Amino acid sequence: METNRRDFLKGIGAAATGGALGFPAVVRAQTRKGIPAEPVKIGLLAIRAGVAAPVGAAGQRGVEWWAERVNKAGGILGRKAELVLEEESSPKDTVERFRKLALQTKVDVIVGGISTAVGLALGPVAEELAMLWLSWDATTQKGVEETMPKPKFAFRSVDNEVEAIGGAILTAKYFKGVKTIAGINNDYSYGRDCWDAFQAVLKRYTPDVKPVLDLWPKLGVTDFTSHIAAIQQAKPDLLMTSFWSGDTTILLKQAAAVGLFKSMKGCFTTGGGVHDSLKKSFTPEGLVLGYNSMYFNYAGASALQKQFVREYKAKHGEYPPYECDHGYFTVESYRAGVEKAYKAAGEWPSKEQVAKALEGIQVESLSGKRSWREDHVQMCNFFQGITTHKSEFDFVTIDPVEVLPTTKIMKPSTSTKLYEWINATFPLKS
Repeated sequence: METNRRDFLKGIGAAATGGALGFPAVVRAQTRKGIPAEPVKIGLLAIRAGVAAPVGAAGQRGVEWWAERVNKAGGILGRKAELVLEEESSPKDTVERFRKLALQTKVDVIVGGISTAVGLALGPVAEELAMLWLSWDATTQKGVEETMPKPKFAFRSVDNEVEAIGGAILTAKYFKGVKTIAGINNDYSYGRDCWDAFQAVLKRYTPDVKPVLDLWPKLGVTDFTSHIAAIQQAKPDLLMTSFWSGDTTILLKQAAAVGLFKSMKGCFTTGGGVHDSLKKSFTPEGLVLGYNSMYFNYAGASALQKQFVREYKAKHGEYPPYECDHGYFTVESYRAGVEKAYKAAGEWPSKEQVAKALEGIQVESLSGKRSWREDHVQMCNFFQGITTHKSEFDFVTIDPVEVLPTTKIMKPSTSTKLYEWINATFPLKS
């Protein structure tokens, strides 16, 4: 059932009511110098429909969990956090909703954005409106080139290619005999960037590896039988895909029906985004599987992540995927940025002052320490590994778990050319 917007705001705002919880946030705000009494309005863009809806819901839940905790603790400098929800859909419609949040609702910051196409559209609008935008997953890359190397107000996700680079490293490490590869990736920037980067990095480890097939279904396609038949005919040693939403599950079910992975290896660079749905009955052991920035079952998880996983499972009946971490990180970094800027300004900071404070800032997120690079790109760890059935869950997990920091699997700046960096950096030195 879709959340009613008024009930959504009421529920989040109620968490900060002084009499109910003993945290008189509004009173505290009024006693601080230069702090407005009204709530901090946080615009939230989340995908609510289609194959990406589970990912959007996860990001939204991560933000909601953060808001409840922050408001119980007294808010941001005493001001309660109030979430204003709008939907991410097409670039055109999402831009209109972004403008509505900025100009009509007058939010203090906007978080969210998953699609590359949406990111490319939102970045220039954020600069035009001088509106702080902290992306979850969306970049402002066109192909592998950054279109906004020096933004003031737009903060973007990690580069599109990071998961594919990590997947290529693990393919080279665990699948020594791979000589031929095939790719099935969504026909838009993220899919094409990932396939190209995967090949480039893998060739640095295995120079004679050869691509024999690349397939480009549209995002949202649900029938892959013809694609699977083409893959079977091409007979690659390994199939790579950067599918990241419900189509991952559909592909694995249809592949299992014909025993596809009995004759080849697989690298699912981002499939862990829907990990609960990757049941052991159709997801084989021995695949490379990526979980992006958070692995719910990580043995080295912080107390914060363990609490979040426990409470998320109790509330939603499933285990949290990585988008929760992206959502949480954006709002937690905003809180830290406001507090940092307030110390310097002595009053509630402007959006421009918060943006400057965010550059290089590091906070504790659900997955551990995360930061914004000086050029407004996220830094974090990525989690990938080899699928196994040896766990108490009815879906696959990974063992071993490989932790891949963006300092090693992402080019060091927006001005760096990707393939020049790949050719200079890989193979990675131990």
